Amino acid sequence: MASVRHGQTGFVLTAVRSAESMKHKSYIRYQISFILLFVLLAVLFFWNINSGSIHLSVKEVYDIIVHRTGEDTAYNIVWEIRLPRILAAIILGGALSVSGFLLQTFFNNPIAGPFVLGISSGAKLVVSLVMIYLLGKGLVAGSQILILAAFAGSMISMGFILLISRKVNSMSMLVIGGVMIGYICSAVTDFVVTFADDSNIVNLHNWSMGSFSGMSWDNISVMAVVVFAALAITFLMSKPIGAYQLGEVYARNMGVNIKAFRIQLILLSSLLSACVTAFAGPISFVGIAVPHLVKSLMKTAKPILVIPACFLGGAVFCLFCDMIARTVFAPTELSISSVTAIFGAPVVIYAMFAQKSSRAKMD
Repeated sequence: MASVRHGQTGFVLTAVRSAESMKHKSYIRYQISFILLFVLLAVLFFWNINSGSIHLSVKEVYDIIVHRTGEDTAYNIVWEIRLPRILAAIILGGALSVSGFLLQTFFNNPIAGPFVLGISSGAKLVVSLVMIYLLGKGLVAGSQILILAAFAGSMISMGFILLISRKVNSMSMLVIGGVMIGYICSAVTDFVVTFADDSNIVNLHNWSMGSFSGMSWDNISVMAVVVFAALAITFLMSKPIGAYQLGEVYARNMGVNIKAFRIQLILLSSLLSACVTAFAGPISFVGIAVPHLVKSLMKTAKPILVIPACFLGGAVFCLFCDMIARTVFAPTELSISSVTAIFGAPVVIYAMFAQKSSRAKMD
């Protein structure tokens, strides 16, 4: 009898030590992942500042940013052109990635995202209508108006997506519905732009293709307030999001108000994607690819870790793609969506196959 108890005690101790060892390894992995993302962000930050027709040394960049000294031309290029563009890529790229994570949580599918579900296209349509109307009156749309217009468009598209989700049981059909909504919104946008005044078409065309160029410090201040406020709320919702990931029944038993929670997810994801569309136009695949890459890197889906990691990952991804867009064929600049599609689409294809294989194993 004593030997049996001793064997049971040994088994328990072994299990506890194994669990502690796995926990320690996971903790190390999280640390390495965040360090890697921060290092990549820092490297790409300085790489983007140095990339362009005028090359600047690290010392020149340091003096311009820290000491606010340097040759006038270089100083203006860094502070008025490159820094606002870089910060916009960081803030909006992170916002788009977190928006994608929220949508994937809401629909419980790794290929849900603001671009694929047509949410970005809906925001693009309403912003185009508002811009054309105001430009026709000789007025310029402010940042707040553009964000409100994009948010309204996002909510309209999301409303249609939710209506479709009630009629279909398959996520693939829901994604197809979202793609169709996106095509309809894009077609209407192209129709509207075609009949706009010539002076308006240039501005609309550049914006509708997706770009971080032309950012000002006023734009940065507005987008920073909106995005970081939404991110703070999202981070505070980490615990209910984690419970929701385990199923609605479990979340309800944990005291989560499912109806209010789902509304919050919709509003936050729409606000984040709307802010991106308002300032940079529609940007494809970031909201799908980056959350998947982050979860694969960290080997976890815990919101308290994935949310900040998604923001950093989106910032890194968009900084890298923006550098490619403006330097590979310089002085010709590529659409940022074209570059993000090249690097993001393969990740989405992989996610689709991975999801299919996991379901096949479950069956």
